[in-house]
Amino acid sequence: MSTPGTLTPRETERLTRKGLRLAQFTVGYNVVEGAVAITAGLAAGLVSVVGFGIDSGIESIAGVLVALRLSARLRHGGTDEHKEKMALRLVAVTFFLLAAYVTYEGVRSLLEAETHERSPVSVVVLVLSLIVMPVLAAAKKKVGAELGDNLILADAAETRICVLLSVSTLLGLVVHALTGAAWVDPVAGFVIAAFAIHEGREAWEGELVEDDD
Repeated sequence: MSTPGTLTPRETERLTRKGLRLAQFTVGYNVVEGAVAITAGLAAGLVSVVGFGIDSGIESIAGVLVALRLSARLRHGGTDEHKEKMALRLVAVTFFLLAAYVTYEGVRSLLEAETHERSPVSVVVLVLSLIVMPVLAAAKKKVGAELGDNLILADAAETRICVLLSVSTLLGLVVHALTGAAWVDPVAGFVIAAFAIHEGREAWEGELVEDDD
């Protein structure tokens, strides 16, 4: 695999275009996923699924930011360090927004001891996310690592959080359906919020690395 310092201009352009396509796919997929999840969640009274849908919207915002910067690189044939740093910090803010929302909803769910209805549509959306998002996150991470690009790595990290949210939300639905233990989902959400804060801080400081956490 090439390292960032040994990439030719053609290889850099190819990888940047690939990163752009991945960001565009992220936006399109998450807009649809978020709309379906929020609709199904509201219909069934599923706060966790509504939160998952809002996360899809947040990830779409991050995808738009990444796509705009990658498009600018392709148009102008280089990078603007100041704008790249600002875009990375805006992505970091989306991590913090996600952490805040998940924490708020988790506390509210625990305090109000919320119950909900079953929702087959929500299960299908979450299962699809578990299939699509790990592949998408791995592809972004590969491109980001080859380019040595923290912006793409930050986007990959946010996609990994979407995978964790899918697991936690689906687990919460299944466990609640089997045992009535509604606390599982918000508690798992707190763990994800901590992870989001960690990734957000690294994105803000430009210190994301290609780890395997």
